[in-house]
Order: sequence, then C-alpha cells, then structure tokens
Amino acid sequence: MKLGAENRTKLIAAVALMALAVILVGRWMFSSGGPSPGEANPSASVAAPSNAQPAPRTRGRGRKINTAARSLDPSLRYDWLKASEDTKYQGKGRNIFQAQIDIPRPVKSPVIERQPIVPQQPPPPPPINLKFFGFASKPGEPKKIFLSQGEDVFIAGEGEMVDRRYKILRISPMSVEVEDVLNNNRQSIPLTQG
Repeated sequence: MKLGAENRTKLIAAVALMALAVILVGRWMFSSGGPSPGEANPSASVAAPSNAQPAPRTRGRGRKINTAARSLDPSLRYDWLKASEDTKYQGKGRNIFQAQIDIPRPVKSPVIERQPIVPQQPPPPPPINLKFFGFASKPGEPKKIFLSQGEDVFIAGEGEMVDRRYKILRISPMSVEVEDVLNNNRQSIPLTQG
C-alpha cells in the first residue's frame, strides 16, 4: 500500500500544516499559566483609570507576570460613589424620575357662527307630461280619452294604465285626473285645444 504516493504535494502540504498547528497549540498552552482572576471575568469589576505606567512584563520561571490583574482592584471606592451621589439632575424638560403627567391646556378656538342646518325636503316628483286633447266615446261604451306624450298617442278609459306608468283615475268634461304610480303623484290635466 502506497500512502500518498499518487499526490505527493498534497501530502507534504498536509504534514506542514499539521506541524504548524501543533507548534501554535503548544505555544498557546505553555505561554500562559492559565487565566488570572481579572481575565476570567473582566466585567466583574471595573478598574479606575490610573495615571501610573504599568510595570513591564517580565518572565520568571517560564511564566508571564500579568500587570492587568493589579489594576483591576475589586475593592469599593467610596470617593467615586460620593461623586456620583452628588450629581444633580439638571434637565430643561420634565423630570423623568418623578411620577407626574404634564397635560397641556387646550387652546381655545375662535368662535365660528354656524348657520342652522335645515333638513332638505325630498325633491318633488316629476310632473306628468301627458297632454289631454280629446274624447272618444261611442254610445253604450264608457268614455275614453286621447292623451299624447311627445309623438305617442294613447287611448284610455277610467281605471286603465297608460305607458305602463300612469293610471287614469277620473274623466271629466274639462280635465282628467291621472296618477303616476311610480312616484305616487296625482295631477289633473286640463283639456287643451289644438
């Protein structure tokens, strides 16, 4: 069995990367002696800004001396607490720390005279546009009349419908009474000459 004989360049590249990875992991593990208490949880305590220069890191017996752990003092700083307590809120708007509601006063609008609203009556029904221009009567038969609408001429008697809309109610010698059944409108149409 030939291991990697087919592709020799891939084998050499894989061995070189593996050796580099072993060197880096070993250096990482042996260069730091484990995390210090300040590095384990940096948000556990807040360090004060100091003007002093940190001491240089030196190696002693293969371990680094970490100076960052010295600056993260977990003790309580009373001077900082006093400075934060003496700070007064100086805002221009409302105080967000007080439970109160500022309700603006309503602005009075100018008085506008309103005219009373008169309910509108329904429009009057359209007039009946039939013209009464004569009689058609035979002895022994009921009276019939001639009505015209535009160029159309209708012959009707009492109680009959004209143009599927108008009902003839009463016929008299000088006029005829007609009802518009769609609009419930009654109108008397006089006898016209001509």
